[in-house]
Amino acid sequence: MPDTGLHFAQPLWLLGLLVIPLVLVWLWRSAPLRRVGQEQKYADAHLLPYLSGAATVRMVKNRRLLIGWVLVWSLLSLAMAGPRWGYRQMNPFEPGADLVVLLDISRSMGVTDVLPSRLDRARQEIQDLIQAKRGVRTGLVAFATIAHVVTPITEDTDSLLRQLPAISPALVRLQGSRLSGALDRAGRLLAAQGEEVAHNILLISDGDFAETGIEEQIAELRDRGIRLHILAIGSTDGGVVPGLMAPNGEPVVSRLDEDRLRQLAQAGGGVFRVADYRGDDTRELLDAVLSGTTARQIERVQMLVWNEYFYLLLAPAMLLVLLLFRPGGGSLARIGQRGEA
Repeated sequence: MPDTGLHFAQPLWLLGLLVIPLVLVWLWRSAPLRRVGQEQKYADAHLLPYLSGAATVRMVKNRRLLIGWVLVWSLLSLAMAGPRWGYRQMNPFEPGADLVVLLDISRSMGVTDVLPSRLDRARQEIQDLIQAKRGVRTGLVAFATIAHVVTPITEDTDSLLRQLPAISPALVRLQGSRLSGALDRAGRLLAAQGEEVAHNILLISDGDFAETGIEEQIAELRDRGIRLHILAIGSTDGGVVPGLMAPNGEPVVSRLDEDRLRQLAQAGGGVFRVADYRGDDTRELLDAVLSGTTARQIERVQMLVWNEYFYLLLAPAMLLVLLLFRPGGGSLARIGQRGEA
């Protein structure tokens, strides 16, 4: 149980109070040196107070002025230290949205029509999505012929980022691209999260898969309140699939099937975007994921909201500064008056 009494949020600022005795000692030790210096060899005696700064020394000795500056410095140091006492316990809120990312890791994702490759580009997009930190709980499913849960739906973004570099087509024994199994796995992960949050799926793929009944499966997910968003990776010009040859010995060329992916996004009631090298795509996808959601209270997390009282010290400090620099009452004015005398 934290202490509810007076304490400071940034206690290191209290070290600023140590400057006060150091300045006082310096003023005391340096005053004789300033009163009698080498300049007396080069100027008349009646001009020395204005040349050597002796007038300033006499001014600093004014106790009221010195006490005033000491009070200002002390109050500001204490205010910067953040005095506070008493607190309220609150449960924070977060956007009520869960997202499962379906990452295509079939061989066609190794095509280099977008640099450095489709899969590398997909990894970067997922990293941007996670690092945006918009409060969306995220899970990751990698799929080719078979879908594999890389991470369940979680708030642990560091775990997701650690897993990304290891995801590659080399993890898949049976090559191919079957989206239906990945959609089924994502639907089960989202169903386990309850109905109080918005459920979303993000498919990151080049669309190089041939299956029937996908639209019906996506429509069924939409009826269950699960929307499908699609981030397309690749180009319509396409490129050669590494390590894959056609039966006639010719290299296999994979092209982005933008029309097919757009139709799937429409069937899922989600957003379709082609990945680019700017942040607009991930921002639009996150806005779509969070659209229509309501904030939910995190019952398992307790936040302490402290009662801050630094302003009680700032107000008198500012008032003292105004008094010290008021016309006829400040240090500059007094020095001028002494000089005229």
